[in-house]
Amino acid sequence: MNHLAGFHAVEEALVAGHPLDRILVARGQHGGRIQKILDLARSRGVPVRFEDRVQLDRAAAAEHHQGVVAFTAAREVLDIEDLLAGHSQRDAQRADQLLVLLDGIEDPHNVGAIVRTALAAGAAGLIIPERRAAGLTDTVARVSAGALAHLPVARVKNLARAMEQLKEAGFWLIGLDERAEKSYTEVDYKGRIGIVMGSEGTGLHDLVRKRCDFLVSIPTTGPVRSLNVSVAAGVVLFEALRHRMHTS
Repeated sequence: MNHLAGFHAVEEALVAGHPLDRILVARGQHGGRIQKILDLARSRGVPVRFEDRVQLDRAAAAEHHQGVVAFTAAREVLDIEDLLAGHSQRDAQRADQLLVLLDGIEDPHNVGAIVRTALAAGAAGLIIPERRAAGLTDTVARVSAGALAHLPVARVKNLARAMEQLKEAGFWLIGLDERAEKSYTEVDYKGRIGIVMGSEGTGLHDLVRKRCDFLVSIPTTGPVRSLNVSVAAGVVLFEALRHRMHTS
């Protein structure tokens, strides 16, 4: 991922409005210039993480970082209010939006593959959490094969809270959970739907799982009982597309 190191480079990127995925600040770092960067980041909605200086040394490689490193993003992100407002303005007469929510997926290759599949399956947007998840990196953009430029993406501080906002907006939420008894073919994907995909290792977090209206699994056979998350996303998203194409 491309990065910017030092006060001037990071501050200029924020002032210019360049898309940034996140900013790392060394723990214990103080001063007016750091505070200005923090204020700008907050106003631009750019996540800030405080890390040990060794983490910044590693991120900046040989560059002198002055205690601050920013990672560039492949595209700008929205907040969930803007994503939903865009729906209401563009599709005021429609009630069949499909959104994809990613619960802590950390591999950018998986995120990129899901972005490409989501766009092909007719999804109207993607929602990702701010922390413990892959950002919109160059790798995501490359793996998505151009799809990232066309799929609106919202980043939220708290995915469970965002799910409540979606419910208030009339969305039904379907979570993919390999332990669920209901098959992914046994639910209706018509209408306003959010499909929630869990992380590679642990699946859906408890708070996220509890806010799903339905939990579904993909039946498998053989010794390997779970699928890669990007493959599972493809299976469920194209089942959703099949349902939605047959809407009368």
